Amino acid sequence: MVRVKPFAAIRPPKDIVTEVAAPPYDVLNSEEAFRMAGPKSLLHITRPEIDFSPLAGEHEPRVYDKAVENFKEWKRKGYLVQDPKPMYYVYAQTMGSRTQYGLVLCAHTDDYASGIIKKHELTRKDKEDDRMVHVNIQNANIEPVFFAYRDNPSLAAIVSGVVAGEPEYSFTDENGFIHSFWVVSDDALISRITQIFTTEVQAFYVADGHHRTAAAARVGAERRAADPAPSPEKEYNWFMAVCFPQSQLAIIDYNRVVRDLNGYSAEGLLKALEEDFEVAPAPAANPAPKGLHNFSMYLGGKWYSLTAREGRYDDSDPIGVLDVTVLSRLVLDKLLGIKDLRTDKRIDFVGGIRGLGELSRRVDSGEMAVAFALYPVSMEQLIRIADAGMIMPPKTTWFEPKLRSGLAIHSLL
Repeated sequence: MVRVKPFAAIRPPKDIVTEVAAPPYDVLNSEEAFRMAGPKSLLHITRPEIDFSPLAGEHEPRVYDKAVENFKEWKRKGYLVQDPKPMYYVYAQTMGSRTQYGLVLCAHTDDYASGIIKKHELTRKDKEDDRMVHVNIQNANIEPVFFAYRDNPSLAAIVSGVVAGEPEYSFTDENGFIHSFWVVSDDALISRITQIFTTEVQAFYVADGHHRTAAAARVGAERRAADPAPSPEKEYNWFMAVCFPQSQLAIIDYNRVVRDLNGYSAEGLLKALEEDFEVAPAPAANPAPKGLHNFSMYLGGKWYSLTAREGRYDDSDPIGVLDVTVLSRLVLDKLLGIKDLRTDKRIDFVGGIRGLGELSRRVDSGEMAVAFALYPVSMEQLIRIADAGMIMPPKTTWFEPKLRSGLAIHSLL
């Protein structure tokens, strides 16, 4: 079972939450962060290179120093204030007609080391190292990770009761997504939440934040090893997560654009595709993929429907059944010569939140030669792969909305 505990969050007063809260560090580049950041924005802590003119490199020592300075300043000025006691929090996100309710809590680094916190993606050491620097210099998890867990009726009932009350925060972001936040301060309810997680929830699944999770585990292990009086209960062993029930989450498609046709003409590529796919014009009104093993391709100003022929995929294999695997093997590798999705500069990835119009735009502009839209992976597929200890291909899942940073911060001190 998972280990969890409440924590005393560092968070903004209600009247300035919209000025402090910000998108995650990794969804904006430096220029975008500079343009978005108001004087109280958390971006001055998560993207402190914006405080230099010209903008500094995000990994420069002076930038890390500025992050520490700004965090201290935000607390001194009262933009961020620590709660008086450890508590749980409920964080709801509404996107259109769908709302997902997450519990904000601390998870234990030992659960990641033992595999109780399950991953589905590989991580890169350089990105882990960068996140470790931020945790170590701030002595805090400034931004949460995003976990899923299998539905639990007891937790659902508790969350339903909490959200019947007035939220501490509720606001709409620049994308039209609604973020609401409740504080769970009742001691009996806090104990009950802890008891349910530690006796009924068998695993957490990393949805978004693989590098932050791995970095938190490494920080905990290193600090415990260096501690003359180590204990698994010390605060450095815990890190902040927002945990959502599986049924409330939806994975959005993660699409591909390629810079050239690897020597093919448009007509030649269409002909070559017919060996493994049924190729037909896609409906102009709605060219999106219609189901598993059906792809949409934008080429030469037109949308095409590609349906993988029987025998070209393995539905009994949790990885082989994925459309990212089918596309990578039969098109990107076989025809377009793209062998490594992580390193090949000829391919780029576009989150489905941007819509198919972004794919056609990048091809029509001449930047890219062809685009592929994929049917999204399901949460059940993700969980099945993680439970089997398997790893998805790169850039398989896209979750939306993104967690807003700054609603809660976990101190390691």
